[in-house]
Amino acid sequence: MKSSTKNKTEGKMHQMKGMVKEVVGKAVKNRDLEIEGKIENLDGKIQEKIGRIEEVVEK
Repeated sequence: MKSSTKNKTEGKMHQMKGMVKEVVGKAVKNRDLEIEGKIENLDGKIQEKIGRIEEVVEK
């Protein structure tokens, strides 16, 4: 698997996990879990963008 594909896939996975943590954190009023979810979501977005950049550079 190309590095770009791996980064895009893992980035999407982290975004989804982050969204779930954020929603659960809000539902149970756990601010730490909510913030952790937001951070993981953002990390996933960054990783996905890196994958897109790598894809362009590989061409």
